[in-house]
Amino acid sequence: MVLDGRMPDRDADRELAAASLGSASGRVVRTVDGFRGGDWDGPSLLPEWTRAHVVAHLALNAEGMARALHGVVAPEDDDEPRTMYDSDDQRARDIVELAGSTASEIRDRLLGGVTILQEALDRVPGDQWETRVERTPGGRAIRVAAFPGMRWRELEIHHVDLDAGYDCAQWSLPFAEHLLDAMTKRLAPEQAFEVKPLDSTRTWVLGDGPAEYPVPIVTGPAADLAWWLTGRQQPDTLSCSRGELPSIEGW
Repeated sequence: MVLDGRMPDRDADRELAAASLGSASGRVVRTVDGFRGGDWDGPSLLPEWTRAHVVAHLALNAEGMARALHGVVAPEDDDEPRTMYDSDDQRARDIVELAGSTASEIRDRLLGGVTILQEALDRVPGDQWETRVERTPGGRAIRVAAFPGMRWRELEIHHVDLDAGYDCAQWSLPFAEHLLDAMTKRLAPEQAFEVKPLDSTRTWVLGDGPAEYPVPIVTGPAADLAWWLTGRQQPDTLSCSRGELPSIEGW
């Protein structure tokens, strides 16, 4: 729930995300280009994943989105795949396999994925943005219009997960607010609480279960609040009006 009175403008949100993909992708690629030797095998901020796993995931995520978008514009009688992935198990195996490849192959797949995804987004007709595609066969259906925002989040969040000099403090305020919007829709805590960034005019409330009044208020920089809501490590810049911060599940 958003308390600032802002009416959702899905077209504007999609256009903002789409316009931000090029620069977000470029930043990730520049970081990856700085990896040398053992940097690829170094730990990321994600449990059991090296930096190679994170980059492999970003490459395959782009390929998966492009695959689903190709299915949207393909003729009805075409045998083009219509989902992002064949299955979650296959997706996991593909990440492990690519992460075990050479650094040059992983980088090439990342660059190729960036290109084919942009081309696929450019080919979506204006009347197809509300079409829904399945993430896996029979799985969650996703609006095509959600893809630019999904990819923007993947790039920015996992860039930080690489633990290679880029952190959430470098996120723009528009991205931090975009991520707060997304996590507000995603999370459903039992006890409602308010998120009130110190550097934004906007306010969010998470959870619609029974709540005391007034609800606890969590404050801090918008980027740090958004990072925390993904289930990552709690920044020391955050504080709660009730003392301890609410518990957040990992993303």
